[in-house]
Amino acid sequence: QVQLVESGGGLVEAGGSLRLTCKVSEVTINSYAMAWFRHAPGKEREFVATISLSGRITQYIDSVKGRYTISRDSAKALVYLQMNRLKPEDTAVYYCNANRDAYDHRALFATWGRGTQVIVSS
Repeated sequence: QVQLVESGGGLVEAGGSLRLTCKVSEVTINSYAMAWFRHAPGKEREFVATISLSGRITQYIDSVKGRYTISRDSAKALVYLQMNRLKPEDTAVYYCNANRDAYDHRALFATWGRGTQVIVSS
């Protein structure tokens, strides 16, 4: 069974920071690239960032480059998303999922977690 449990969201002022955490299974963390997605009101869910299985390759959408950092701790089966200099347009529910690899940004699992809400006030 796929385990994807996101946490760490909250309400923050513009310019602030949050760190999101995703708890996954040991099989997942040791098998796949891992990614964060977000779903803003009135928009489609979009890919945000990915990190390869080795951790050596990361990719981001242009709007978060230089502000977000994805990382992984395979020993703890955790995936992180450090978000700095947050903007109101970053407001969304954030989800983690796997990627087949760091160059294929499609979500691998059809099952999603509950996500974690991020609200950035202006």
